[in-house]
Amino acid sequence: MEQKIHQGRNVKRFREMLNIKQEALAYDLGEDWNQKKISMLEQKDVIEESLLKQISAVLKIPVEAFQNFDEEQAINIISNKFDNGSVGYQKNDTCTFNPIDKIVQLYDEKIALYERMLKEKDEMMLRLEKLINK
Repeated sequence: MEQKIHQGRNVKRFREMLNIKQEALAYDLGEDWNQKKISMLEQKDVIEESLLKQISAVLKIPVEAFQNFDEEQAINIISNKFDNGSVGYQKNDTCTFNPIDKIVQLYDEKIALYERMLKEKDEMMLRLEKLINK
């Protein structure tokens, strides 16, 4: 039995990973969007490609991630990489593009960017506090 990829659920997963609320995604998609429409969108199995491209641009995640990401498959891949809690040598004769690797890389880049932004915010708050206290 072939597992069907649920594109709406994938949109929700990536949106949540990026800590973006439904309202914020709706705002970025335009004035004819609202939180309720995003909620309904995230329940759809298949999303029109033109809309997926818009969401892809807003979240800065490749369209293929929404179309190809299969949580069951990801869990299987992750669990197969670990044996008794230790990471071992993985023999890989085929060099194919793995969308999950790309997603993990993008997610790591987003986290690094978010951490830099938080650090800058904290530094700015310190400068402001010093200015106020003078």
